[in-house]
Amino acid sequence: ALVVVESSFGNTRAIARAVAEGLGRSMAVDVCDIGNAPSAIEDDVDLVVVGGPTHALGLSRPKTRADAARQAGHSTAPTIGVREWLASAPAGIRRAAAFDTRIDKGWVPGSAARGIARRLKHLGATLVAEPESFRVVGTAGPLAAGELDRARRWGEQLATTIMVADRPPSNR
Repeated sequence: ALVVVESSFGNTRAIARAVAEGLGRSMAVDVCDIGNAPSAIEDDVDLVVVGGPTHALGLSRPKTRADAARQAGHSTAPTIGVREWLASAPAGIRRAAAFDTRIDKGWVPGSAARGIARRLKHLGATLVAEPESFRVVGTAGPLAAGELDRARRWGEQLATTIMVADRPPSNR
């Protein structure tokens, strides 16, 4: 599996690592920051999991990344996010899952995960799970209590889904 992540404050990256831990109980996993994401997915990658923070109701844009970088105290903002990477049409994504981090303040509209999932389907990927959101407390975090454990369990579920899909039919 390959987990591709965009993170502004480190919370989404922490979720990506937890998802990778869950996946890693059943399969080999690499975690890749969005700035180093490949333009083509290797043939031996059975699952691509893509995650990013929810900015202004959806996927980040250059302006929202600049605002987040400023809030985080970084001198520069990343030039590429999940939106741009998926727009570049990376080749070879067969099966995928999407997640995001969102502020934990009751019902807040918008979800980067839903936007990621739509773009993955547009690229021809089969989604193996519904888009998943993980909660952060405040713009910069931290993650809400229990979210890392929930991310690990979600990773385990994704791996199980892949293993069941790849299992040969029974002779019974």
